Amino acid sequence: MKKIYLDISKLKKEINFGFFTSNGGVSKGNYKSLNCSKNNKDDKNNVSENLKIAKQKLNIKNKKLKLINQTHSNKIIKINTKNYKNSHYGDGLITNNKEIALGILTADCAPIYIYDTKQEMICCLHSGWKGTLNNIVGKGIKIFKSKKIKAKNIVVVVGPCIGFSNFEVDKNFKDKFINRNENYSNFFKIKNKNKDLFNLRGLINFQIRTENIKNIYNISRDTYKNSSIFFSHRRSKHQKNKQTGRMINIISFKT
Repeated sequence: MKKIYLDISKLKKEINFGFFTSNGGVSKGNYKSLNCSKNNKDDKNNVSENLKIAKQKLNIKNKKLKLINQTHSNKIIKINTKNYKNSHYGDGLITNNKEIALGILTADCAPIYIYDTKQEMICCLHSGWKGTLNNIVGKGIKIFKSKKIKAKNIVVVVGPCIGFSNFEVDKNFKDKFINRNENYSNFFKIKNKNKDLFNLRGLINFQIRTENIKNIYNISRDTYKNSSIFFSHRRSKHQKNKQTGRMINIISFKT
């Protein structure tokens, strides 16, 4: 069976997760082929089939897969059997239920997993520039700490996202971050007199380290650059395509 997701093999003994690529699905055209978002013009039956494929690839077809209506916020929802079927809005999901898998959709923004080595909780986050500005990863880590989980037992994995060299922003964008925290200026580089480059991954890692987390892992693949395996919202805009797909990123307990 062809592998259509990225992971870190040495962590698979502790938790089950995958950062899926754009390949291996049934969608066509701009959504070729593993588009897992229903918030576009893709055929909804194809999206449903793609979600089934992703669950099968991770061997979690018997688990409930929970997604969230993403809003580019720092809101994190705790999911359990009572609220699983409810519609939720935010950009993070967290659970201690072994029967529930959590999913986040991305196409340049950073997917982030947080879990603890004692397998008490799992969390997935969607950290775009707004979520990063509002430090959604720090908020997620603090939830683990509030449950008396020690920092040394917390693991954070940052998946594929847009790379430093391709995240071009204007001066107003940069000012938003520096006004929030002067240290954030270290994650910008001048491109020309009107534009800067923004290191999304670098800033997220800085925010993680600020929480005294040592177990940090990255899959440092650029979603903008690698068009053969990733959807990219920014790339599609530059190519004047009105629509593109979204990759799914899934985490679950091993059992």
